[in-house]
Amino acid sequence: MLSTGTEWVVDAYGCDAWKLTQKQVVTSVCEEVISDLQLSVVGVPQWHQFPGPAGVTGLYLLSESHLACHTYPEHRLLTLNLYCCRERSDWDWEHQLMTRVECERVIVRKFARGTALLDMSHTEDLS
Repeated sequence: MLSTGTEWVVDAYGCDAWKLTQKQVVTSVCEEVISDLQLSVVGVPQWHQFPGPAGVTGLYLLSESHLACHTYPEHRLLTLNLYCCRERSDWDWEHQLMTRVECERVIVRKFARGTALLDMSHTEDLS
């Protein structure tokens, strides 16, 4: 089967709300994913800390695609999206997030991207 990559969509519920406001805590989670999966960061990661005791948003451009992270301390929620155009091993999202942000539940959805390319003709309208 043809695939243009794999995408992981991860939701961590019941996280320690304070940790979700701490950019350095969330950055360390992202950097662990990047290191463990041997991903290559292109340029400088972009982070935004919302004012007050609020969440953070981060984005890493990768030679393999991207990693995005958003925290919602008011909902005790951390969301991550990792898209890799080259095959990678699964990361232990549940254990790592339970350890690092003390979440209660992790849901990981994994998608093969671009698999419909096999079924499409070159003249089909993609709009």
